[in-house]
Amino acid sequence: MSVPLFNLAPNLTVSRLCLGTMTFGEQNSLPQSLRLLDQAFDAGINFFDSAEMYPVPQRAETQGKSEEYFGQWVRKRKISRDRVVIATKVAGPSGQMSWIRDGPKCLDAKNITEAVDGSLKRLQMDHIDLYQIHWPDRSRHFKVLHSCVSSYVPMFGETEYDPVRQFSSVPIEEQLDALGRAVDAGKIRYIGLSNETPYGVMKFLHFAENNVHYPKIISVQNSYSLLCRTFDSGMAECCHHERIYVLGYSPLAMGILSGKYFASDGAPSDARLNLFKGRYSEGESRYSLARNTLKLATMEYLGIAEKYGLHPVSLAIAFVLNHPLVASTVFGVTKSWQLEEVISACNVELTSEIIVDINKIHAKFPNPCP
Repeated sequence: MSVPLFNLAPNLTVSRLCLGTMTFGEQNSLPQSLRLLDQAFDAGINFFDSAEMYPVPQRAETQGKSEEYFGQWVRKRKISRDRVVIATKVAGPSGQMSWIRDGPKCLDAKNITEAVDGSLKRLQMDHIDLYQIHWPDRSRHFKVLHSCVSSYVPMFGETEYDPVRQFSSVPIEEQLDALGRAVDAGKIRYIGLSNETPYGVMKFLHFAENNVHYPKIISVQNSYSLLCRTFDSGMAECCHHERIYVLGYSPLAMGILSGKYFASDGAPSDARLNLFKGRYSEGESRYSLARNTLKLATMEYLGIAEKYGLHPVSLAIAFVLNHPLVASTVFGVTKSWQLEEVISACNVELTSEIIVDINKIHAKFPNPCP
């Protein structure tokens, strides 16, 4: 069984399954990571996603290892560069990751340029296929102090925008200019966004449309799953009309949709929400197992899988890939058998009856993990 492909952009054909590497260097050792990459590649996955801040939970001691492990795999296996598509990301304003360019405090041209060079060095490659802004910069730029402060955009589980919390930002034109220079230098081929809003997508497109030196985004990597369909509210219309494809991440909602956390034993101790309890605020707030609607919705989706004789992972993955705007779904695994389950799911087709049942549950429990 081979993983189907999708033409994301000219001369950029990607597998509809994209292996995320954010466990490499934390939950997965180098030998384990290499074996997972081998298994994915042999199954027809050619698309791999990373980020300069990975692995997670982020720590100074491990930062960058995910990119390093992927680069080592390509070299050790002597894989021709044109046989793999590597996507990675520049960290947005945080202020918390002091080991990444002192925060990073903002996403200006200097930060972007340094981030691109840093990723290329860790990957030991001469170019990146898809370079993404991990989350937006809407931050105040203090020119007198030569620094920036953290941004505000509703993301990672927030759904409502608060104008009071908004600051002026590093101009999008400055970001596009830096990215365009990296494209011109041959360091990156295409650019994309991640954790973005309709406003951000349209502004990036608007500026690129009016300046030939600015590259146009080709994709948006946002969360999309049975438990998170917020993309369909406003982003879907933007992406449809502007021909921007979605890379839907967290299709299993951090493993919740596999059903393991609601098993009688409460999931293995090395499951991420157990292993990093109290250390992974973004994950724990968004995928809070204490949220009753999350459990109720998940149990009903598990019921659909049982009703139609599907593995819960197959139902979850097939649902995401069924979306007409989804080019590929970005998933993470730590074990070989988990990878097998995801690969088996990519050729499952959902009947209209299954979709009707899914939408009934969504109407009862809309987006418990926004």
